[in-house]
Amino acid sequence: MSDKPNGRELKIVKGTVSPDTTAQTPGMIRKPGIDGNTAGASKVWLGHVEAVPNTMGPPHHHGDAETAAYVLKGHVRVYYGEDYKEYVEAGPGEFLFVPANFNHIEGNPYDEPAEVVLSRGPDNIVVNL
Repeated sequence: MSDKPNGRELKIVKGTVSPDTTAQTPGMIRKPGIDGNTAGASKVWLGHVEAVPNTMGPPHHHGDAETAAYVLKGHVRVYYGEDYKEYVEAGPGEFLFVPANFNHIEGNPYDEPAEVVLSRGPDNIVVNL
């Protein structure tokens, strides 16, 4: 059996790469693990995110990309709605879903850093508003 069926191949990526290689918003340091550069992925972005303590990013959305996140440590808060007054907050062991084209502000309002595994597809699209 070939490890390259139909010209594709399996990949192991050891760790993440520089956050400079992907879209960012202030306060959320997104480090790619699986993306077009590291694995040739065209329909998914998977990475590790550090949420800086006491920092909230600007309003943005992720275009046609849906976002799924799993919180490893700390808490991540996502504001949305009229004047961004509503919010949800996810902590360790919790999953968070953000629909495509959904305006929001994300961040970490606490003194401790937060860590999240983030998946987005087809790429790490960030549209700052």
